[in-house]
Amino acid sequence: MTPVLTTPVSKPLYQSLFVQVVFALVLGIILGAATPGFAIGLKFFSDAFLKLISMIVAPIVFCVVVHGIAGAGDLKKVGRVGGKALLYFEVMTTVALAVGLILAYVIRPGVGMNINTATLDGHALSSYADNAHKLQGGGFGGFILNIIPTTSFDALARNDVLQVLFFAIIFGTSLALVGEPAKSVTILVDTVGKVLFRAMGLIVRLAPLGVLGAVAYTVGQYGVHSLEQLASLVVVFWVSVALFVVVVLGTVMKVATGLNILRFLNYFREELTIVLATASSDAVLPQIMRKLERMGIKPSVVGLVVPTGYSFNLDAFSIYLTLATVFIAQATNTPLSFGDLLLVLGISLVTSKGAHGVPGSAIVILAATLNAVPAIPAIGLVLVLSIDWFIGMARALGNLIGNCVATLVIGVWEHDVDLALAQQVLAGAVAVDLTQDAGPVGATAAE
Repeated sequence: MTPVLTTPVSKPLYQSLFVQVVFALVLGIILGAATPGFAIGLKFFSDAFLKLISMIVAPIVFCVVVHGIAGAGDLKKVGRVGGKALLYFEVMTTVALAVGLILAYVIRPGVGMNINTATLDGHALSSYADNAHKLQGGGFGGFILNIIPTTSFDALARNDVLQVLFFAIIFGTSLALVGEPAKSVTILVDTVGKVLFRAMGLIVRLAPLGVLGAVAYTVGQYGVHSLEQLASLVVVFWVSVALFVVVVLGTVMKVATGLNILRFLNYFREELTIVLATASSDAVLPQIMRKLERMGIKPSVVGLVVPTGYSFNLDAFSIYLTLATVFIAQATNTPLSFGDLLLVLGISLVTSKGAHGVPGSAIVILAATLNAVPAIPAIGLVLVLSIDWFIGMARALGNLIGNCVATLVIGVWEHDVDLALAQQVLAGAVAVDLTQDAGPVGATAAE
């Protein structure tokens, strides 16, 4: 859709969601530091916001994917997009795992800690270990079976994005095969999707409260100086994710699309701020999908790539797996051979695919990885438990950015992106209004 530029429209700063979220973040830090007891009690704001988002994620994914496949008409193209997405995901996951491994050995964040594993209390790991053994014991067959929902309603009820995606692909493909007689169903799904996106717009306006609760609780619970001993791992991970986004993803994006990664990040600044505070990319999934469409990417590509990427393209999580594994080995003075490192890479390639939707996923998947590498003491996992929230913020940010870049790159690969429109949107020449049903708003952005 070609936008028609009109007179620039200015909005008061206090009406900007980004400004509201940043204000809430700063206020949360102040309250957490000044009144820890009161701040911890604000966590229900964050929990309520995440529950509201969780309530709507699965049905939106279903509607977007079904309409994208049924509306595409060409099922061969749908299969081609899915194949290219999986190929891209595997390549980028491997690169991310290698980045984490290399940086762990170059920076060596765990060296000098000299942790005696006999002094570590493993009681806190019992529930994670159980889930890890279940995940590991299922093997490849168990992973495939887990993709198939027991019932379609069960997948929606549990908000299992991968299972919802699986059912949506089958349902959308069936609609396309039935053709004209099923057109009314396709229209109904599209209409329901528009209603859900409008509901999402209302819920997102509550993001500042969610951010306030999350940040106030985190600062009040853990304090500003309580985690100094493990600060090196947090810093190294944040730097690793930043380098991966700017250098690796930035280069991929520039070569494939000609677009600038920094402008791309600025376009999603509101969503990234919410993810930063809540440590959850689920909180902005519907809004991200709509904004990707608004910048010129076809809905059929967005609907397939983004939900699939939530399980198969976890770039920052992959960095964390190898970085944390080597960190634990360094902190416990455990020597790793070249064969051990290859084993870590190989196991991580498999375990990283099961991360989304597993309770305590990061710790669970890391436990499953450590259990598969005998040389590293699994009890060392205790070392990263206390900083998982701070690690999780960067993990969620990196995963989300990686999926957004993947959607754009695969869209260009398929010639399903209006690059001229994308350039205008990222440059701020065209404002995007998510309350509209289709296309960017014809107004120069001046926010």
